[in-house]
Parts: sequence; C-alpha cells; structure tokens
Amino acid sequence: MAATPSFFQRVLYAYGRRLPDSMRDWVTADLTGTGAVRRHMLRYAIPPAVILAPLWLLPASLYVHLEMTVPIYTWALIMAFVLNKVWRRHRLSQHGLDPKLIDTMNR
Repeated sequence: MAATPSFFQRVLYAYGRRLPDSMRDWVTADLTGTGAVRRHMLRYAIPPAVILAPLWLLPASLYVHLEMTVPIYTWALIMAFVLNKVWRRHRLSQHGLDPKLIDTMNR
C-alpha cells in the first residue's frame, strides 16, 4: 500500500511543499490522475477568497462589494486554470518525477 500524507502534510503540499520520496506514487496520482485539474482549481480558489474576504467588511453596497472583488477573483481563477498544466508539471519535477507524465495521462 502506498504511503499517503497526513492532513498537515496535504495542506503544506497543496501550497508548494515537497513530500517525502515514499509518497511519489500518491503525488503522481494526485497530479496526473482523474480529477487533477479539479483539485488544482479548488486549491487555488481558496487563497484569493481569503485575501478578498476582508473587503466585504467595508461599509458599502452589494454592488460596490461585487465590483471590488469579482473581477479580481475571476482573474485569479482564470489564471489558475490556464496555468494548471504548467504548475502541475513543475510539481512533478519538484518531486523528482517526469513532467511529461501530464501529457501521457491525458492521452
């Protein structure tokens, strides 16, 4: 059975930390398996939401709040989606795996 990361390791891994070599199979499955793009998008939807959330505490109308946050948040999600392959390739090479695995799994 392949080693799986603890909750704390998963959180650190989600935002750039390298996992031990014993978890390479798990990393490969996470970055190239079914749902890899969905997991990537979920991971990268959280930080901009946390950063933009305090803007909703300012006294303003709903329209102003939406006008302040939605364009920035939308742009962050678009960039996360567009760069997901690049980032997942980087994560594979960071863990000592072949970055071309992304392309072979898509075929």
